[in-house]
Amino acid sequence: MKKYILFLLAVLCAAIQSVDAQVVDKHGHVVDTSAIYGERSDSLDAAVFVSRQAGNYLSKGKEIRTEVISAAGLCKMACCNLAESFENSASVTVGFSDAVTGARQIRLLGLSGTYTQMLDETRPVMRGLSAPFGLSYVPGQWLESIQIAKGASSVINGVECMTGQINMEHRKPTDEKPLFLNAAVMSDSKVDFNIASSLQMGYKWSTVLLGHVSGNFASHDMNGDGFLDDPKMLQFNLSNRWLYMGDNGVQVRFGVRALQDSRLGGQVLKDAEGNDVLYDKDNFILSTFEANGKVNAWGSDIFNRSINGYLKVGVPLNEANSQNIALVADYNYQDMDSYFGATKYLAGQHSTFFNLLYQNEINESHKFTVGLNGTYDIYNEDFLRQIWEIGVKDYGWNGRTDLANAGVFGEYTFKAGEKFSSIVGVRGDWFYNHGFKVSPRVTLKYMPVDEIVIRANGGRGLRYSTPLVDNIGVFSTGKDFLGAYDQHILEDAWTFGGNLTYYMPFGASSNTYLSFDYFRTQFAQQMVVDYEHTPQAIFFYALNDNRSYTDNFQLDFSVDPIERFNITATFRYTNAMIELDGKGLVEKPMTSRFKGVLNLQYATSLNKWIFDFTASLNGSCRVYNFMEYINEDGTTTQNPKTGVARLYKNGRTPVYPMLYAQVTRRFKGWDVYLGAENLTNFRQEQVLIGQKDENGLVNPRIKSFDASCIWGPLMGIKAHVGFRFTLWKK
Repeated sequence: MKKYILFLLAVLCAAIQSVDAQVVDKHGHVVDTSAIYGERSDSLDAAVFVSRQAGNYLSKGKEIRTEVISAAGLCKMACCNLAESFENSASVTVGFSDAVTGARQIRLLGLSGTYTQMLDETRPVMRGLSAPFGLSYVPGQWLESIQIAKGASSVINGVECMTGQINMEHRKPTDEKPLFLNAAVMSDSKVDFNIASSLQMGYKWSTVLLGHVSGNFASHDMNGDGFLDDPKMLQFNLSNRWLYMGDNGVQVRFGVRALQDSRLGGQVLKDAEGNDVLYDKDNFILSTFEANGKVNAWGSDIFNRSINGYLKVGVPLNEANSQNIALVADYNYQDMDSYFGATKYLAGQHSTFFNLLYQNEINESHKFTVGLNGTYDIYNEDFLRQIWEIGVKDYGWNGRTDLANAGVFGEYTFKAGEKFSSIVGVRGDWFYNHGFKVSPRVTLKYMPVDEIVIRANGGRGLRYSTPLVDNIGVFSTGKDFLGAYDQHILEDAWTFGGNLTYYMPFGASSNTYLSFDYFRTQFAQQMVVDYEHTPQAIFFYALNDNRSYTDNFQLDFSVDPIERFNITATFRYTNAMIELDGKGLVEKPMTSRFKGVLNLQYATSLNKWIFDFTASLNGSCRVYNFMEYINEDGTTTQNPKTGVARLYKNGRTPVYPMLYAQVTRRFKGWDVYLGAENLTNFRQEQVLIGQKDENGLVNPRIKSFDASCIWGPLMGIKAHVGFRFTLWKK
């Protein structure tokens, strides 16, 4: 790994020194790259095309309801990583999995991000071990755009899509940007640095080099609960992507990426000299606050390493490019060493994905695609759980798990001019230990007039559950694990819905619209992580014949009332229900009922000054039943304390606002920006649950301890300042 990182650094430095290199043709003559490196229309370009528009918008041309976050939208916030790129979106909600690790999780259509298929330019990513922290491993300034497609999507990219797909488009080798630099500093001492260099080397070859370093080195405990608000961390991320474009239309894309990430969180205590003491995994003792005469802090220590390589080949079979074949292959190795108090989870994952397809565009009205693909995951795990139960109780396993599926698919596209189009697809997949499954998907689009777009889609999604890594927050508790936490059941869900968008003829642009959509996801099988089944335990079990469904409604409005001034407003309402063993049909806990977002952006003439403001209103959610007994002072009592109110009245969290603002000054080649987030300084109260000691701090060594019940922000107001520099090709 160290050799690979050093090699990429050397290549990156060489690229920076070569920013004045010219593009030459096969005869050695300087050529105009604007035409040569234009996007080609073939099977490799299966992702949504993104025009150069500002902010967030709905794609009018796509059959599936697709929200686009453009490059301009990614610049509206500090946008250090993918998790921080959805603050302007009501479709995607991002929260913390726990108050210890800093892991972020998304929700789409009211469900966990594990049910959303994450794609890197159509390649499935963030699966298994890479999922808990994967959102923080994609620098926002590496991206050109993000496309959020709701509901059942195409069968081409796999079977794991349940609530939708989120596709990331990276900076391209063909970009006319030999050098891009970005750096930002946060008021909480977090730093973020990005570099990109796109180079065209001759007539056929081009490459882009991407580098990222981020770190958080200070100890912050603003709420005084004895735990770090944000873990200390250090991340290195390097990527190199290549493109070959042959004279005969053949395209070859390949690349490599290496990552290393370390993070240390949990208790921050004081020794006899008043120095901070953090978690030490090598000397931690579960049963006492002192070990070897020293203060013994509880916490988490997580070290992730990964390396990824991919290959994409597109070959036209005729001069008209109406028939072509494509191959996509991807390999990823993820290694995670994680320690939580006396619990350890050490795991390595080998993931292989391949996709072979043939596409035939018969004419403008008829097109079909057939192919086969598969995934193969190998997990090597060493798991030991130690909790305090009178004495120390421990359990776990050590071994290998194989999860695999292989499938064949076919997809037919019909277009009747500009008014009507349909996509009908079906997959047949064989799953290891689960047999053969059929997954149909249908998408319809109808435009009765140019101003109205009606869409409908539905289909089936299937995925293997990985209970512990899917729910990484369970490690940040002292609770016992019961049931099928070591099982990989095949989760099965149907999603269907529709969208109506009306493009209105007023405003300073043609992108004024009002849009309404509804989606329902219903599970036939699901891994249930039940915090309410047994006191001081987390129960894992299959849904089987119980019910689990989510209804999601959303209204979007966007208008430019005057030139260079955009207003976007979104409101989302979610009704999520699940039938828990022994409890019946109840509202899914820790799932907010609604979210509203208002974004304002104004730019002066020539975009010299850009002002961004975002306000969100986050709805309440039902808390776990044991949280109903938490008092405002943090104590937990079955009977209300005299003169002390319950923290969660009626068993629900409060409605709370979030405000973000940023101002950007643009110069020739330079952007300087200053901003702040969480301007209301709102923070979740009592993020730690459990019995308190004589100092008023929660004891993390007993079974009642729980740091995973997170529904709101953990840190208050934060400011940031940064710059972006772009060197354009002359």
